[in-house]
Amino acid sequence: MTVRPTNVGGVGGEDRPALPHVRLSTTDRLEAFSDGVLSITITLLVFEIVRPDYEPGNLLSKLLAQWANYVAFLASFFYVGVIWLNHRAVFARVRYCDRRVHLANLFLLLASALIPFPTAVLSSALRHGTPFDASVAVALYAVIGAAMCLAWLLLFHVLSTRAYLLEDNIDPGFFPKERLRASLGIVLYGVAGVLGWVYAPMLALLIYLALPVFFGLTSEGLTETTARLRSRRARVRPTGGQ
Repeated sequence: MTVRPTNVGGVGGEDRPALPHVRLSTTDRLEAFSDGVLSITITLLVFEIVRPDYEPGNLLSKLLAQWANYVAFLASFFYVGVIWLNHRAVFARVRYCDRRVHLANLFLLLASALIPFPTAVLSSALRHGTPFDASVAVALYAVIGAAMCLAWLLLFHVLSTRAYLLEDNIDPGFFPKERLRASLGIVLYGVAGVLGWVYAPMLALLIYLALPVFFGLTSEGLTETTARLRSRRARVRPTGGQ
């Protein structure tokens, strides 16, 4: 649904000036399309796990030999799941979208859909490749991971400069703070890539596994932790009239 409002309630209930040159839409189609892309991405991950050819009596050994594929599947599955959690949390705070929001979201979906590729390459290189192959795979993962964080940074920046797109009760400082979280991800992926290339690929792998945990724990925002949200609800909960 597309809307061209002349006055839209902004943050704190203030009206923004009429923007006749800006064409806004609700987030419904954006969220539906994004959910579809992420669900397809997460479904296709299972194709990285192939049915092994085996001689009678050797099935267990063949299944165990594919351990790297299982690790890659689980890592990619949970990473795409964490991306979905973050995406849901972001657009729960957004009321309208403009063209820049849509473009930033498309960039984010592109980077997110690529995540399974470097994960599969890394698992294969660690299992079958030479140390140089493992270093190349680590660098590839760092580039794709940094690109994904760059996409988040772009989306957060767009929303930081367009407070009139947000829900009325959203702190205008929320998305500027989120830019720090995305920037931190870019730096950490870069550091991991360098460490994996220069020292040991397994060291980079540990950082790669830790980053989705960090982004999952902070999916509601860098400052919006679960404990803080519960404390806020407790402060605003009415004490009487029950």
